[in-house]
Amino acid sequence: MASSINPIPISFRKLWERWNLRGFIILSLTLQTILILCAPFRKRTPNLVLIFLVWSSYLLADWAAGFAVGLISNSQGDAKGLGDNEEDLLAFWAPFLLLHLGGPDTITAFALEDNTLWLRHFLGLVFQVIAAVYVFIQSFPTNKLWPPTLLLFLAGTIKYAERTRALYRASLDNFKESMLKKPDPGPNYAKLMEEYSSKIESKLPTYIELTAERSKESRTVTYVAEPGDMENNIAVVRHAYHFYEIFRGLIVDLIFSFHERFESRAFFHERSAEETFRLIAIELNFMYEALFTKAVVVHSKLGCLFRAISFTAVFIALVFFYKLEKKAFHKVDVGITYTLLYGALGLDSIAIFLVVFSEWTVTAMHKSWQKSWVATKILGNYLSLKRPRWSTEPTCLEWCRQILFRRWCESISSFNFIHYSLKEHRKLSPDIFDYLGIGYIAIINFFGLKDIRDKMKYRTSRPLTKGLWEFIFQELKAKSVLADDPETAKRISIARGDFILQDTEWNNAEHATLLSSIVDVDYDQSILLWHIATELCYNTEEEETADLESSKNETSRREISKTLSDYMLYLLVMQPSLTSSVAGIGQIRFRDTCAEAKKFFSRRKLPLRKGEENPTLCTVCKSILDVNTAVKPADVKGDRSKSVLFDACILAKKLKEMKTKKWDLMSQVWVELLSYTAGHCRANDHVQLLSKGGELVTFVWLLMAHFGIGEQFQINEGHARAKLIVGK
Repeated sequence: MASSINPIPISFRKLWERWNLRGFIILSLTLQTILILCAPFRKRTPNLVLIFLVWSSYLLADWAAGFAVGLISNSQGDAKGLGDNEEDLLAFWAPFLLLHLGGPDTITAFALEDNTLWLRHFLGLVFQVIAAVYVFIQSFPTNKLWPPTLLLFLAGTIKYAERTRALYRASLDNFKESMLKKPDPGPNYAKLMEEYSSKIESKLPTYIELTAERSKESRTVTYVAEPGDMENNIAVVRHAYHFYEIFRGLIVDLIFSFHERFESRAFFHERSAEETFRLIAIELNFMYEALFTKAVVVHSKLGCLFRAISFTAVFIALVFFYKLEKKAFHKVDVGITYTLLYGALGLDSIAIFLVVFSEWTVTAMHKSWQKSWVATKILGNYLSLKRPRWSTEPTCLEWCRQILFRRWCESISSFNFIHYSLKEHRKLSPDIFDYLGIGYIAIINFFGLKDIRDKMKYRTSRPLTKGLWEFIFQELKAKSVLADDPETAKRISIARGDFILQDTEWNNAEHATLLSSIVDVDYDQSILLWHIATELCYNTEEEETADLESSKNETSRREISKTLSDYMLYLLVMQPSLTSSVAGIGQIRFRDTCAEAKKFFSRRKLPLRKGEENPTLCTVCKSILDVNTAVKPADVKGDRSKSVLFDACILAKKLKEMKTKKWDLMSQVWVELLSYTAGHCRANDHVQLLSKGGELVTFVWLLMAHFGIGEQFQINEGHARAKLIVGK
């Protein structure tokens, strides 16, 4: 009989049997540490490496803890690799894995879809508790560690139940259900009509009078900020929470009443751009923590009670194990146990710190406590570290503040079409290095990683300037003033550049070409057209002196146009899930335009400056503008290709005829294009971006809602109330 050959060496198998359980327990604790420390950073940076680290740790954490529980259950009663009395430690380690399966407070869901799996986590809770109980019962008759084991079992069950509850509360169906108001049947129609009929039968002069709601002119503002509130960090959080409670309904597409719209518009019309930005940043932070963390659960009264019980149980278990005689245990196992105990206390201590120094704590405090010395000096100063800094020197302390305390990335991403096409085009006479690059691209395409590679290589970011935000704020505020009736509000919400171009200053035959580049083309086409046209204008002329003089303390209109242009193309190309509902065939059109640009660069010998290997953007843009565009590209090429390169060239030439006025127009058009994207993207896509550093478009989305611009409002007057009038 032939003997079977085991390819795994015996020494390796013995090593695995001895250290597999211990290794997975330490791995599970390590993953929990990574998650609690690194998960908060994903709302502060779009860095793909960090997001990948959090994503991989999130997936591995449940697997490692569950696998370790299985190893403990399988090893129970098996003497291999275990010393005397060490089976008691196995039962003691099992509840730690329940703690780990409960996860840290800083992350319960990596994506919104994870919240819909709350039922799966509930079943996991049931089965993992059963497994831990099974391990404990097997060792109970002789287990010297049964008291701390029970305490840890209680703490682990609480932590796992917290996570399941948080997922349940954050699932969109339950999130929406929690926001629905009590059903309103309206006036008792049947009773009113019975009374009406009886009066008519009695020959009494009777009629029904409708009493309308108060008119807009007679309404009074019911929610106002007290003097000095906007300088008080705690008061700012309180105001932000008030509007979060109302506008979180945006996430689940609820309709808001005209009372809520009036209250919000009145409040935010009185705020400056900077104050509004702070309020929106806090509101979005509430949304992020409600949907991706345990914040809602642990900040409830019951949550605080259970958290105190959990922490106390772990502490008592540590004291018990410290006083226990441990000579019968292996030193390595004792060290692992201490690591688990101190690790559990350390992670809970971090979680408690985050609970205390949180915006949710401010909202839970009584108003008198919010004005106390402790709250003002300690909590208020801590919250001041989270305030956005518009223009700061790049000091070490400021860098640390941004990394540790800011609520979002405080920057906007950029992607430039001309730069991308110039770098990606192939030379007519490639050398050996070019062939290596071609091979590298082929491999990247084969594995479907080109989009990730492009995002890492060509996406850049720049700080969000105060001037840019103030310009966006003032533009939307001016539109909000006009949006007082349903028709105007709807027209403004669906405008994507045409509202500005149809203004009296620009609405003439001379600017008909500009209007057609908006209303006669798809949305994605207008973004690409105006982006290339903006780039051609920006790189072929110096910033005008008049523009500089009018913008000494602000970001110039030229720079605003450039920044928003690059940002909108970034959204179109690198955030396709965000713009998929409005962008049409954006990806196809972008690729065709890139192909034509690469072909143009390859066939035309562009002049080089001395000592340069590649032409400058100025040189490239001038060469594109030098092309004769007397005949429209569609009349020459047909419509097979979706490229808009030279259509954009025609648009740029038309814009250049406007001299300095073109930057005023272009900046306003870009704000409209941005607000159209913000208002027409799916709400859950906006919320998903909060877990990836945040985006300016999400701030604009919430700003538009506060200004009452959009289709999610019941803008008409409220329902009339019927009253039965009986004459004499």
